[in-house]
Amino acid sequence: MLLFILAAGVVVAIPGPNHLYIITRTLSQGRSAGFASAFGVETGTLVHIGAAAVGISSIIASSALAFSVVKYAGAAYLVYLGVRALLRPPELSAQAQREPDSLRQVYREGVVVNVLNPKVALFFLAFLPQFLDPTRGAAATQILVLGLLMMLLGLMSDLAYALTGDLLRRGLTRRPWFARAHRYLSASVYVGLGAAAAVSGPTRR
Repeated sequence: MLLFILAAGVVVAIPGPNHLYIITRTLSQGRSAGFASAFGVETGTLVHIGAAAVGISSIIASSALAFSVVKYAGAAYLVYLGVRALLRPPELSAQAQREPDSLRQVYREGVVVNVLNPKVALFFLAFLPQFLDPTRGAAATQILVLGLLMMLLGLMSDLAYALTGDLLRRGLTRRPWFARAHRYLSASVYVGLGAAAAVSGPTRR
């Protein structure tokens, strides 16, 4: 268990697409949105944990079609978020500040972004079994326990990145150029993540 905690802690602390998404969300709308997106992402992790426990992840791993469907759906959703960010008002006007996305919407987006990332499903399928002990009960139960522990570590990491994004936002909002450039930055991040998701994938033989 100690080895798992150490390994999982390193994995969840390494900056990745989810962290970039959370920081971008925080820069756009503040700490509350960053926290909501973090909880959304980790709710999506619960879906992957359950899928790994019942074997659905193995279906995605073995089926090129299933993997591609999930992958391109996720890529398309990220590109959609980028286009929507680009179409927002070019300045942080008073009207724009009064009408932010609801935290419920931000939370839902975090869930969808993570659920539609098949590489997360493959990661859990590859990582968690390395720490299973056949003498300690059913494999599915062990996967659920280890997955939940990893989700909690991931949530701590996500919240730390959201706080970092909030600190950056507090400094940048004092600069006039940030009000004009933030939507382009957000759109670039979302579209970039979507493009990366579309062109990447495991090598099949």
